[in-house]
Amino acid sequence: MTHAAALPFAVLWADPATPNDTERDVNALDNRVAAVKMRDITKTFGPVVANHKVWLDIYRGEILALLGENGSGKTTLMNMLSGIYFPDEGQIFIDGAEVVIRSPKEAFDLGIGMIHQHFKLVNVLTAAENIVLGLEGKLDLKAAAEKIRSICDAYGFEVDPDQKVYDMSVSQKQTVEIVKVLYRGADILILDEPTAVLTPQETDKLFAVLRNMRDDGKAIVIITHKMHEVEELSDRVAVLRHGAFVGDMLTKDTNAQEMTNMMVGHPVVLNIERPEPVDPRPRIEVKGLTVRSIDGILKLDDVSFTANSGEILGIAGISGCGQKELLESIAGLQPTEAGSVCYVEDDGSREELIGKDPLVIAEMGVSLSFVPEDRLGMGLVANMDLTDNMMLRSYRRGRGPFLDRRFPKNRAEWVVSELDVNTPGVATPVRRLSGGNVQKVLVGREISSAPTVLLTAYAVRGLDIGASYTIYDMINEQKRKGVAVIYVGEDLDVLLELADRILVLCGGKVSGIVPGRGATKREVGMMMTKLGGGRNDA
Repeated sequence: MTHAAALPFAVLWADPATPNDTERDVNALDNRVAAVKMRDITKTFGPVVANHKVWLDIYRGEILALLGENGSGKTTLMNMLSGIYFPDEGQIFIDGAEVVIRSPKEAFDLGIGMIHQHFKLVNVLTAAENIVLGLEGKLDLKAAAEKIRSICDAYGFEVDPDQKVYDMSVSQKQTVEIVKVLYRGADILILDEPTAVLTPQETDKLFAVLRNMRDDGKAIVIITHKMHEVEELSDRVAVLRHGAFVGDMLTKDTNAQEMTNMMVGHPVVLNIERPEPVDPRPRIEVKGLTVRSIDGILKLDDVSFTANSGEILGIAGISGCGQKELLESIAGLQPTEAGSVCYVEDDGSREELIGKDPLVIAEMGVSLSFVPEDRLGMGLVANMDLTDNMMLRSYRRGRGPFLDRRFPKNRAEWVVSELDVNTPGVATPVRRLSGGNVQKVLVGREISSAPTVLLTAYAVRGLDIGASYTIYDMINEQKRKGVAVIYVGEDLDVLLELADRILVLCGGKVSGIVPGRGATKREVGMMMTKLGGGRNDA
């Protein structure tokens, strides 16, 4: 193991592609045989180099956290190990033997399984049916259910083999995905952002299960941007930067600051500012808002609250509890069944937004910026470049039939510069960017439009820690300008540091409103899972 405690940025190899023999020996982890060795792995997508001559070792009986900025190649590297991509160059060794992995099936045959951030389950099937789906041989669901129960008993999972996926919570679906790869014999598991949509209590359960699997000799890799989880769960960390391997270290010998510096290559200040609101006044008033989905399911039930100017109102809740519908209703994108959404002018006059077209709302002078949860479905057009995606916000600035391309190009260049978007240029199609860089483009576009109300849904989802803190700073800057910010977040630690007040949703109802200062993670977590589960300091 190479240790980095004495180095300023924990940079372990001057040239990560060609470590010298001494460093290789130090990194041999007491001469244990690595379950996986990746050597000189290179992968390109057109002009974009996703991975360049990467070296990485993965060991059994260990949880490895794979860290890096957005676009550093973490997911691409693991996609090659799990058979989704094929490397342009390099070698992969499993238990010392060189292998060629051309498909996920071949990866499964080698004991490698990857649990992706977006689950790959069939909603109308049961847990057992999803787990055995695609396997060869005679289908025996009764025997499959028994095997599933034995896996659950061994590691502490809670899975009902007969439960339909559409009746499951997000954490239950994730559990089915993990059991699915274990059922197929995987002993090398890769989890991409495993806690992105889990409550604190669900995260604790997942961590307990992962530790049980590690203690049973499984090799586990987690890709995450949450440093407190890296420190709590992992045994070792490995860092990629700009597609190259920078180094690794034991988690107990480092800290969040050092790991972050290592990821970005320079010191980063890890501090979320929370300036006091200055002269907060009601800006958005929501009363009795009720929304149903197109298939009649109640998504919001009699929701009422006020969002003030110069204040950040955080929205907490388990994924699917109405956060998306709430923001879309305010933005004029979601039909409502009952209730009102009023925009309050500086002079106290009110304008009802329900029933108005988003364009009409904008023409009223109500400046709403909306960062949707589905960034490539509702936020950006994948096949358009950065300039054209900026122009979706500004095309009305043109005169007559001619479009003004100078303004959106300047805005695109500003976003690339300010948020450090990893792209060959502003003429690059958005679909060629990594997920985190796509998020930067979307957030940057909305913030740069000078709104009076900023609606954000998971603004830092998938972003590395450096970019996340840049976004937090930009959101606080909007707050200082008097913007009313409604921030839907999934990281309770961040919500408790960033928001002035936190509205907690539970099953589409308001479970309570607590102050950002003074509330605890456990209290908010309880309110997310049980209506009124904590105090209610409206």
